Amino acid sequence: MSFTPFVDRGESVTIDGLTVENGEERVAFYGRLSIGKDQAGLKDAQEMKTIIDALVVRLEGEASLPDRLPLGEKSHPVADPFA
Repeated sequence: MSFTPFVDRGESVTIDGLTVENGEERVAFYGRLSIGKDQAGLKDAQEMKTIIDALVVRLEGEASLPDRLPLGEKSHPVADPFA
Protein backbone atom coordinates (compact mmCIF):
# COMPACT_ATOMS: atom_id res chain seq x y z
CA MET A 1 0.00 0.00 0.00
CA SER A 2 1.38 3.39 -0.93
CA PHE A 3 -0.08 6.02 1.38
CA THR A 4 1.96 9.08 2.29
CA PRO A 5 0.05 11.08 4.91
CA PHE A 6 -0.59 14.73 4.12
CA VAL A 7 0.64 14.40 0.54
CA ASP A 8 -2.65 14.88 -1.25
CA ARG A 9 -2.74 13.24 -4.64
CA GLY A 10 -6.48 12.74 -4.43
CA GLU A 11 -6.12 9.18 -3.20
CA SER A 12 -8.07 7.31 -0.62
CA VAL A 13 -7.71 3.82 0.81
CA THR A 14 -10.59 1.54 1.69
CA ILE A 15 -10.23 -1.19 4.29
CA ASP A 16 -13.40 -3.25 4.42
CA GLY A 17 -16.02 -0.50 4.97
CA LEU A 18 -13.62 2.16 6.29
CA THR A 19 -12.31 4.86 3.97
CA VAL A 20 -9.12 6.79 4.72
CA GLU A 21 -8.97 9.98 2.69
CA ASN A 22 -5.68 11.81 2.38
CA GLY A 23 -5.46 15.60 2.48
CA GLU A 24 -2.76 18.23 2.82
CA GLU A 25 -3.81 19.26 6.33
CA ARG A 26 -5.98 16.37 7.51
CA VAL A 27 -6.43 12.66 7.00
CA ALA A 28 -10.08 11.67 7.34
CA PHE A 29 -11.39 8.28 8.46
CA TYR A 30 -15.02 7.48 7.80
CA GLY A 31 -17.21 4.43 7.48
CA ARG A 32 -17.11 1.24 9.50
CA LEU A 33 -14.46 -1.40 10.04
CA SER A 34 -15.11 -4.59 11.94
CA ILE A 35 -11.98 -6.59 12.68
CA GLY A 36 -12.72 -10.26 13.17
CA LYS A 37 -10.59 -12.85 14.87
CA ASP A 38 -9.57 -14.38 11.52
CA GLN A 39 -7.06 -13.97 8.69
CA ALA A 40 -9.10 -11.20 7.06
CA GLY A 41 -9.23 -9.35 10.39
CA LEU A 42 -5.48 -9.68 10.79
CA LYS A 43 -4.91 -8.28 7.29
CA ASP A 44 -7.27 -5.35 7.96
CA ALA A 45 -5.60 -4.62 11.32
CA GLN A 46 -2.16 -4.67 9.70
CA GLU A 47 -3.32 -2.23 7.00
CA MET A 48 -4.73 0.13 9.66
CA LYS A 49 -1.52 -0.13 11.68
CA THR A 50 0.56 0.75 8.60
CA ILE A 51 -1.53 3.89 8.05
CA ILE A 52 -1.54 4.94 11.71
CA ASP A 53 2.21 4.31 12.04
CA ALA A 54 2.86 6.45 8.94
CA LEU A 55 0.68 9.23 10.38
CA VAL A 56 2.54 9.20 13.71
CA VAL A 57 5.97 9.22 12.04
CA ARG A 58 4.96 12.10 9.79
CA LEU A 59 3.51 14.16 12.66
CA GLU A 60 6.46 13.48 14.94
CA GLY A 61 8.78 14.62 12.14
CA GLU A 62 7.14 18.03 11.80
CA ALA A 63 9.29 20.82 13.23
CA SER A 64 6.37 22.91 14.43
CA LEU A 65 2.80 21.72 14.80
CA PRO A 66 0.03 24.12 15.77
CA ASP A 67 -2.03 23.23 18.84
CA ARG A 68 -5.06 22.78 16.57
CA LEU A 69 -5.93 23.49 12.94
CA PRO A 70 -8.75 25.95 12.29
CA LEU A 71 -12.16 24.32 11.99
CA GLY A 72 -13.51 23.58 8.58
CA GLU A 73 -12.46 21.37 5.80
CA LYS A 74 -10.28 22.28 2.90
CA SER A 75 -12.07 21.06 -0.18
CA HIS A 76 -10.71 20.24 -3.56
CA PRO A 77 -11.63 22.63 -6.38
CA VAL A 78 -14.26 21.09 -8.62
CA ALA A 79 -15.20 22.43 -12.02
CA ASP A 80 -18.79 23.57 -12.32
CA PRO A 81 -20.44 21.12 -14.78
CA PHE A 82 -23.11 23.72 -15.61
CA ALA A 83 -20.73 26.54 -16.46
